[in-house]
Amino acid sequence: MTGPLLRSSSLRLVAFVCFFGLSSCSSLPSLPSSWNPFDSEDDPNQPVELLQIEEEVDLRRLWSVSVGNGQGDNYTEITPAVDGGFVFAASEDGDVVGVNSQNGDIVWRTELDTSITGGVGAGDDIVIVGTQDAEIIVLRQVDGDEVWRSRVSSEVLSKPQTDGDIIVSQTVDGKLVALDREDGSLRWTYETTLPALTLRGTSSPIITPDGTVIAGFSNGILVAVAAENGVWSWEERVAVPEGEYDIERVIDVDGDLLLDGSRILASSYQGNIMAFDVQSGRIVWGMEASSYHGLDRGFGNVYYSDDKSHLIAVRDNSNDVVWQNENLEYRAITAPKTINNFVAVADFEGYLHLVSQIDGRIVGRTRIDNDGIRANLLVENGQLIVFGNSGTLTALSLQ
Repeated sequence: MTGPLLRSSSLRLVAFVCFFGLSSCSSLPSLPSSWNPFDSEDDPNQPVELLQIEEEVDLRRLWSVSVGNGQGDNYTEITPAVDGGFVFAASEDGDVVGVNSQNGDIVWRTELDTSITGGVGAGDDIVIVGTQDAEIIVLRQVDGDEVWRSRVSSEVLSKPQTDGDIIVSQTVDGKLVALDREDGSLRWTYETTLPALTLRGTSSPIITPDGTVIAGFSNGILVAVAAENGVWSWEERVAVPEGEYDIERVIDVDGDLLLDGSRILASSYQGNIMAFDVQSGRIVWGMEASSYHGLDRGFGNVYYSDDKSHLIAVRDNSNDVVWQNENLEYRAITAPKTINNFVAVADFEGYLHLVSQIDGRIVGRTRIDNDGIRANLLVENGQLIVFGNSGTLTALSLQ
């Protein structure tokens, strides 16, 4: 996700946007409802300085490769994909690579003549990216050769997904589009209505093993449709807009969804974390929270990073907070990723942090990329895969 889409004529809102330059940001800041930008000389949400930690885990770099200009200047959030022992990564300026996850050898490198803003998807022997020019491009996993490209309705900011029959992606104009896996022809489209103001970004859809596509939208709604034909199955609200002004009513479901057996978990900005039954859409569990990132699970907890960059562990199926780490406040941390006994997050200065799943202490830290890290972290064969904003793709082991 890469900042809000602005569709409001409100003078107050326009002034707020101009003050912060939000058209190039990845998220709206969390502000007190009484705060007025014209009365403030300083940003009230300054990132905290890092505290010294007692390192209990050694993060050892296994390999590192360079991928184009990384996230570029458009504040994209292009996350790599892992499949079949390989890492596939793409940069904003069109560089796509296939890397052996064990030794970091670059198997192939393809230069696309377009600006990549969404990706990377991988599966069924293909690699998929979405572009600023509203295209879905499919490459072969084995050599990076282009298979086809197909036009969709608008820019793609999230990673497309495939089940071997269709490729499904979300576009910034509020559409869920399914293309034929073989030739890129349109199979079906599901469309929703966008609110006046949204975060510039979309969550990535999920295709479940039973052939259901589930997607979250900027209006705070989670929708399930049949993968085969796009027929509606159910929809439920993750959040309800509240407040007088458009900026107070932003409730995007922008973080990646988490499929957990028969449940699908979703988070929303200025809303909730909710778990729904995949088959019926019935609400299984929920709690109030504000997050524009994805979730992860471990040790019986659900982990999320909120809009203040607090990392929080909640006991699954309850509202009980197990621990809350505020030592990374306003450092724009990524979605949490569990590995071994730890939760990993990265921040805007390019530091990777390891947090104990037991008590929330930061027990390991290393700097990966001086330009920062926005992409979600990945785990492959016990390794952490990190993609820095400058294009540094790194694999680390935990010692």
